[in-house]
Amino acid sequence: MSAVVEARGLVRRYLADGSSIRAVDGVDLVVEAGETVSVMGPSGCGKSTLLHLLGGLERPDAGELRLGGRRVDGFSETAWAVFRRRNVGFVFQAFHLVDELTAVENVELPALLLGVSRRAARRRAMDLLERLAVAGRAGQLPDRLSGGERQRVAVARALVNEPLVVLADEPTGNLDSRATGEILKLFAELRQAGQALLIVTHDARVASTADRLLRMRDGAIVAQTRLGSGASAAGILAGLADLGGEG
Repeated sequence: MSAVVEARGLVRRYLADGSSIRAVDGVDLVVEAGETVSVMGPSGCGKSTLLHLLGGLERPDAGELRLGGRRVDGFSETAWAVFRRRNVGFVFQAFHLVDELTAVENVELPALLLGVSRRAARRRAMDLLERLAVAGRAGQLPDRLSGGERQRVAVARALVNEPLVVLADEPTGNLDSRATGEILKLFAELRQAGQALLIVTHDARVASTADRLLRMRDGAIVAQTRLGSGASAAGILAGLADLGGEG
């Protein structure tokens, strides 16, 4: 396998009450093609900030970042936008769907921006919506969709350009157990196809499906666990308890 994500010494600082807080504190991380990595830890420990750094939504104050072998931490905003469109799929906790576009139009939009023909983009979008059991809602605007349906549309949008890496922030947080299973099944298919996934989650059941679990605290990765087919949610929760819990 080859490394898709390579981060070395990533640091992100914020000012709070006149003090400098390290939201991400010297993180080293490698994610291989075809690998799924889950990230857990208390609320405010830096999980989402780490995802934003890896996808270019925030800039590191120190450290290096390579995606697909290309160094990207020095990219301009324009260069990041172009690179991200092709290579990074985001699933946001708050969906970030375009209110004026239907579900299928939201999904096909990244492909259209990449220059894919409208016909091919629509075909890709509908295929993903079908696989996520929400094709019947393709013509609805986001405000006509349930929270779970909007989340599945957001997942489809992140996957439509077949990116190198998918960065998912609580991708199943608004879903029932059946819809969660559909997304995890799709993620498993992506892994088999060689796609890299990094998933921030509070759900130990979701984390247990990954190849590797990272535990964060105070902006740093404090433990890594290689998960096998026998990984269980109970075992993961027990490990988190040893490190101070999950927020």
